[in-house]
Amino acid sequence: MEKDPGCCQDAAKTGLGPEAQLDDVVGAHPDYNEEEEEQKYFRRKRLGVLKNVLAASLAAMLTYGVYLGLLQMQLILHYDETYREVKYSNMELEDIDRKVLMGINVTPVAALLYTPVLIRFFGTKWTMFLAVGVYALFVSSNYWERYFTLVPSAVAIGAAIVPLWASLGNYITRMAQKYHEDAHYSTLSHGTLPGFNTTVLCSLPRSASLIMVESVLMAAAFLAMLLVLLLCGAAYRPTEEIDLRSIGWGNIFQLPFKHMRDYRLRHLLPLFVYSGFEVLFVCTGFALNYGVCALGLEKLAYLLMAYGFSASACSALALCTLRLRRHSPLLAGALLHAAILVTLFCWAPEPRRTEQAPLLYAIAALWGAGSALNKTGVSVLLGMLYEDKERQDFVFTIYHWWQALAIFTVYLWEGLPMKAKLSIMLLALGLAAGSYGWMERRLARHLAYRLPRIPRPRHRVSGYR
Repeated sequence: MEKDPGCCQDAAKTGLGPEAQLDDVVGAHPDYNEEEEEQKYFRRKRLGVLKNVLAASLAAMLTYGVYLGLLQMQLILHYDETYREVKYSNMELEDIDRKVLMGINVTPVAALLYTPVLIRFFGTKWTMFLAVGVYALFVSSNYWERYFTLVPSAVAIGAAIVPLWASLGNYITRMAQKYHEDAHYSTLSHGTLPGFNTTVLCSLPRSASLIMVESVLMAAAFLAMLLVLLLCGAAYRPTEEIDLRSIGWGNIFQLPFKHMRDYRLRHLLPLFVYSGFEVLFVCTGFALNYGVCALGLEKLAYLLMAYGFSASACSALALCTLRLRRHSPLLAGALLHAAILVTLFCWAPEPRRTEQAPLLYAIAALWGAGSALNKTGVSVLLGMLYEDKERQDFVFTIYHWWQALAIFTVYLWEGLPMKAKLSIMLLALGLAAGSYGWMERRLARHLAYRLPRIPRPRHRVSGYR
């Protein structure tokens, strides 16, 4: 029996054949623009990266602000002799303060041994979360100030300092790499200050007021934890984190030491040390010896706020320097700090002269600008020199470990005269600038550098796959 040719022609015209029906189901929509949808997808990813960076930065700001605010409150309260006698007459408070500072400043010396293991085991985001939680624990220990609450929490926070800042630096650098990929998809001091009146409080604070202040600080610390937990996305995909962990814990332990064979990192070590010097110097040496001498202990908070606001604003504006050569922010920050150190070396404040306040606030703000240029310059430089995501956590651990060693050194030199401290700062700054310049010269001559080999991931296969 022959087929009717008219029926075949009608089926072809109406598109009822098998291939035509399949195209109607799985074919592209007539209004679908693949290029436009791809642009929307990567725009959403870039906005997600910006959200992660803002959340991590805000959490770090809250954490460090709470930490410095609490230490400052302890310094003022524990320094007042009347407050100590009324509330802590049966406690050796000065001995406890010394041990708290020792726990905060000495414990990070051992951080190089465990920080890479923590970051690889928990992941970058969860290491940040746990470290911020340790800072919250330190705040909670101040609700009941005793030896067995303050000293262990100080040791814990000392152990968390390097993991927090190493994981944060690694996280921000990884987010910068993700943003680039998506954008180019087509292509302190001891408890007393000698030489001053030991009673600084007009009236003793009520316990309810102290509890309210500590509760606000505790809420800020919990807010920082929630920001990291809820708003910060993962720095790596799950398969990448598995690969990072599966190179072996022995290799993870050794690789930070092996990376120091690289001459680029060795030349940057003086810069890392100075970065630790200058942060603690402005909070202790300058604020206590210059600010408190000229303005009084009650103005200490305002000096540190001027430094903090200036550093925050200049850190945001430092993004504009990315179009410049990479040594520009580092050298600008070094020159600014050198000028301030020479000024402090040649000038001695007069006690209780409020007309010196504008100069002191200007110095604090300028020092914050120099610190911002220094910190952003170092982070950008490390991101450019070590683009391999498998090495960044090791590099940032080394950076912040040497910062911790510098902070420990500042803790040890506390008894030195101010002129000696300023001389050490100037020497460290000159050595850091010269060593960095020598590194850039060696790189310009295309001298080969030595990088340790990252072992291949060793996945254990078990069962049916």
